[in-house]
Amino acid sequence: MNSLKMDSERFTPSKIVCVGRNYLEHIRELGNETPDEMVIFNKPNSSISSRLHALRDGEALHYEGEICFMLRSGALHGVGFGLDLTRRELQSKLKTGGLPWERAKAFDGAACFSDFVSLNDIEIESLSLQLEVDGKLRQEGGYDLMIHKPRQILEGILAFMSLEDSDVIMTGTPAGVGRVIAGERVVGRILAKGRELVSREWRAE
Repeated sequence: MNSLKMDSERFTPSKIVCVGRNYLEHIRELGNETPDEMVIFNKPNSSISSRLHALRDGEALHYEGEICFMLRSGALHGVGFGLDLTRRELQSKLKTGGLPWERAKAFDGAACFSDFVSLNDIEIESLSLQLEVDGKLRQEGGYDLMIHKPRQILEGILAFMSLEDSDVIMTGTPAGVGRVIAGERVVGRILAKGRELVSREWRAE
């Protein structure tokens, strides 16, 4: 089982629960319809990777930067940055056929994370993310732009699914998603009131 780190301790999520289409501008950039309810899908523990790959089975992967939460005792306990890696071409084919997304979203290596930090006195409403590629800002957004806010997301998931300690919730991605290119330097940050809480750098391979 793959593990992550928070405050110098390791934790092992049993699953990653993801929210899709949670930022209007991202919905528009992909030409999707705005859903009436939260779009929720899962990634298994086996999707977690410390390495950022540009290709999967010969298909280019696309990055989606996200604010992520680690759960403890049924509450949002820690926050970190996550990359939801997507086989966009395959996903489009699956969506066109009305089929599930797992093959395009839940493969090995489909989720990369920074370390997590305890929320403590951090105001969830103040959280935002930034994603840079080779020093250029590609994605920026946060709580204010979310359609479904983090506590609402947690409540919605718990209405139909049990969550275990150390499970991770990915809250969706703002506009600016794009293709991962081998050799590029990708940096993701989580900020609170504009101050960096945690960051992670990857060199795409």
